[in-house]
Amino acid sequence: MTTIRVAAAGDIHAGAGDGDRVREAFERVGEQADLVLLAGDLTQHGQVDEVCVVADACRELEIPVVAVLGNHDWQSDRPDDLRRALSEAGVVILDRSHTILPVCGVSVGVAGVKGFVGGFAQQWANFGEPLFREAYAETTRDVDGLDQSLAAIEPCGIRIALLHYSPVEATLIGEPERLWLVLGADRLAGPIRRHRPDLVVHGHAHHGSFEGEVEGVPVYNVAVHVTGRDFWIFELEARSLRTDDLAEPAPRARPVELDE
Repeated sequence: MTTIRVAAAGDIHAGAGDGDRVREAFERVGEQADLVLLAGDLTQHGQVDEVCVVADACRELEIPVVAVLGNHDWQSDRPDDLRRALSEAGVVILDRSHTILPVCGVSVGVAGVKGFVGGFAQQWANFGEPLFREAYAETTRDVDGLDQSLAAIEPCGIRIALLHYSPVEATLIGEPERLWLVLGADRLAGPIRRHRPDLVVHGHAHHGSFEGEVEGVPVYNVAVHVTGRDFWIFELEARSLRTDDLAEPAPRARPVELDE
């Protein structure tokens, strides 16, 4: 089997003056990985000059970069401008969508959604004032987008789900439980449970925990505040592309801690 090294990071929170820090981090990871995943909150306040710091660092890479936006990236109500700046630098931006990339001769499928609030154990119901029902509907759109995107990448040799909000409680442990409602939603776990990707990564929970799972599917919180590193690298083994291999259990992703 071919082994692919996937570098993931969330919550970079780049500011306009962080160019050197961000560029150096991306230069290092470009020598260590085959693919980079960015799990949202690339900026501090969703400003274009902030996202250009990340875009400029990505422009120099010779490996693909795939990203979703986070809640901080929406703060200034300019998500389209941020997506445009990143796309011009060669970054693939996912929003309830997917991409399939050839990486080291392997088809790698990435399904990406920002995700949204909702909590766990049915904390948020589709009931009451219109604003509450709209919040529930927004999460529903993310759930449906993740489900359709994971279905689309089913035949790929490696399949990854990329989110900002968490789909599981385990990676929120360390955050006050009163905040879990706005840090993720267990409804996002439904598509993961159905399609069983090889790896799920998210960010958002700065004081959460690194590792969790959805019925055996590994889920990692890759917020830099949690990993303590610019990027965390995972090794994944590719499946054969024969259709009869799709029924086999997904190979577990191996987190690899490399020297900075």
